[in-house]
Amino acid sequence: MFAEVFVLLYCGHLLADYPLQTDHQAAHKAACGAAGWKANAAHALTHVAACGVLLAVGAVALRWSLPLVPALAALVWIGGTHAWIDRRWPVAWWMRVARQQGWAANGGAAHVDQTAHVVVLAAAALFLAVI
Repeated sequence: MFAEVFVLLYCGHLLADYPLQTDHQAAHKAACGAAGWKANAAHALTHVAACGVLLAVGAVALRWSLPLVPALAALVWIGGTHAWIDRRWPVAWWMRVARQQGWAANGGAAHVDQTAHVVVLAAAALFLAVI
Protein backbone atom coordinates (compact mmCIF):
# COMPACT_ATOMS: atom_id res chain seq x y z
CA MET A 1 0.00 0.00 0.00
CA PHE A 2 2.94 2.35 0.62
CA ALA A 3 3.85 2.57 -3.07
CA GLU A 4 0.28 3.25 -4.20
CA VAL A 5 -0.27 5.94 -1.56
CA PHE A 6 3.09 7.55 -2.32
CA VAL A 7 2.39 7.70 -6.05
CA LEU A 8 -1.03 9.26 -5.46
CA LEU A 9 0.39 11.84 -3.03
CA TYR A 10 3.26 12.62 -5.40
CA CYS A 11 0.84 13.10 -8.30
CA GLY A 12 -1.24 15.40 -6.09
CA HIS A 13 1.92 17.31 -5.23
CA LEU A 14 2.90 17.70 -8.88
CA LEU A 15 -0.59 18.90 -9.80
CA ALA A 16 -0.66 21.44 -6.96
CA ASP A 17 2.91 22.67 -7.45
CA TYR A 18 2.75 23.13 -11.20
CA PRO A 19 -0.53 23.31 -13.19
CA LEU A 20 -2.69 24.36 -10.20
CA GLN A 21 -0.31 26.94 -8.70
CA THR A 22 -1.17 30.47 -9.80
CA ASP A 23 1.42 33.03 -10.83
CA HIS A 24 0.36 35.10 -7.80
CA GLN A 25 0.96 32.21 -5.40
CA ALA A 26 4.35 31.43 -6.92
CA ALA A 27 5.45 35.07 -6.74
CA HIS A 28 4.13 35.87 -3.26
CA LYS A 29 4.05 32.68 -1.14
CA ALA A 30 7.34 33.53 0.55
CA ALA A 31 6.66 37.27 0.96
CA CYS A 32 6.40 38.92 4.35
CA GLY A 33 3.09 40.13 5.65
CA ALA A 34 -0.53 39.11 5.19
CA ALA A 35 -0.36 38.93 1.39
CA GLY A 36 2.51 36.44 1.55
CA TRP A 37 0.81 34.28 4.13
CA LYS A 38 -2.46 34.38 2.18
CA ALA A 39 -0.74 33.24 -1.04
CA ASN A 40 1.16 30.59 0.90
CA ALA A 41 -1.99 29.28 2.61
CA ALA A 42 -3.90 29.15 -0.67
CA HIS A 43 -1.08 27.18 -2.26
CA ALA A 44 -0.83 24.78 0.70
CA LEU A 45 -4.61 24.25 0.66
CA THR A 46 -4.35 23.39 -3.04
CA HIS A 47 -1.93 20.63 -2.03
CA VAL A 48 -4.30 19.36 0.64
CA ALA A 49 -7.20 19.34 -1.82
CA ALA A 50 -5.28 17.66 -4.66
CA CYS A 51 -3.78 15.01 -2.40
CA GLY A 52 -7.11 14.49 -0.63
CA VAL A 53 -9.00 13.95 -3.87
CA LEU A 54 -6.41 11.49 -5.16
CA LEU A 55 -6.34 9.61 -1.85
CA ALA A 56 -10.13 9.35 -1.89
CA VAL A 57 -10.16 8.14 -5.49
CA GLY A 58 -7.42 5.64 -4.67
CA ALA A 59 -9.30 4.40 -1.62
CA VAL A 60 -12.43 3.78 -3.68
CA ALA A 61 -10.72 2.40 -6.78
CA LEU A 62 -8.34 0.12 -4.88
CA ARG A 63 -10.85 -0.75 -2.13
CA TRP A 64 -8.65 0.45 0.69
CA SER A 65 -9.88 0.72 4.22
CA LEU A 66 -8.27 4.09 4.81
CA PRO A 67 -9.29 5.49 8.22
CA LEU A 68 -10.54 9.06 8.01
CA VAL A 69 -8.69 10.59 10.98
CA PRO A 70 -5.22 9.32 10.00
CA ALA A 71 -5.87 10.37 6.38
CA LEU A 72 -6.84 13.86 7.56
CA ALA A 73 -3.75 13.97 9.79
CA ALA A 74 -1.57 13.07 6.80
CA LEU A 75 -3.18 15.84 4.75
CA VAL A 76 -2.63 18.39 7.54
CA TRP A 77 1.02 17.24 7.72
CA ILE A 78 1.38 17.67 3.94
CA GLY A 79 -0.24 21.11 3.90
CA GLY A 80 1.59 22.42 6.96
CA THR A 81 5.02 21.24 5.92
CA HIS A 82 4.46 22.42 2.37
CA ALA A 83 3.63 25.90 3.62
CA TRP A 84 6.71 25.91 5.86
CA ILE A 85 9.11 24.68 3.15
CA ASP A 86 7.70 27.18 0.64
CA ARG A 87 8.52 30.14 2.88
CA ARG A 88 11.94 29.59 1.25
CA TRP A 89 14.05 30.41 4.30
CA PRO A 90 14.17 26.74 5.44
CA VAL A 91 15.71 25.73 2.11
CA ALA A 92 18.09 28.70 2.17
CA TRP A 93 19.09 27.82 5.74
CA TRP A 94 19.73 24.18 4.79
CA MET A 95 21.83 25.17 1.81
CA ARG A 96 23.93 27.48 4.00
CA VAL A 97 24.45 24.78 6.64
CA ALA A 98 25.25 22.17 3.98
CA ARG A 99 27.69 24.59 2.32
CA GLN A 100 25.72 24.67 -0.92
CA GLN A 101 25.69 28.44 -1.56
CA GLY A 102 27.23 28.00 -5.00
CA TRP A 103 24.58 25.49 -5.97
CA ALA A 104 21.88 27.71 -4.46
CA ALA A 105 23.07 30.61 -6.63
CA ASN A 106 22.81 28.37 -9.71
CA GLY A 107 19.28 26.99 -9.32
CA GLY A 108 19.87 24.32 -6.70
CA ALA A 109 17.26 25.65 -4.27
CA ALA A 110 14.41 24.35 -6.43
CA HIS A 111 15.88 20.84 -6.25
CA VAL A 112 16.36 20.97 -2.48
CA ASP A 113 12.79 22.34 -2.14
CA GLN A 114 11.34 19.47 -4.17
CA THR A 115 13.43 16.91 -2.30
CA ALA A 116 12.06 18.18 1.02
CA HIS A 117 8.50 17.90 -0.30
CA VAL A 118 9.07 14.34 -1.57
CA VAL A 119 10.51 13.26 1.80
CA VAL A 120 7.40 14.68 3.51
CA LEU A 121 5.15 12.78 1.09
CA ALA A 122 7.08 9.57 1.71
CA ALA A 123 6.64 10.01 5.46
CA ALA A 124 2.89 10.56 5.00
CA ALA A 125 2.61 7.49 2.76
CA LEU A 126 4.54 5.38 5.26
CA PHE A 127 2.30 6.59 8.09
CA LEU A 128 -0.83 5.69 6.12
CA ALA A 129 0.58 2.33 5.09
CA VAL A 130 1.32 1.18 8.64
CA ILE A 131 -1.85 2.35 10.40
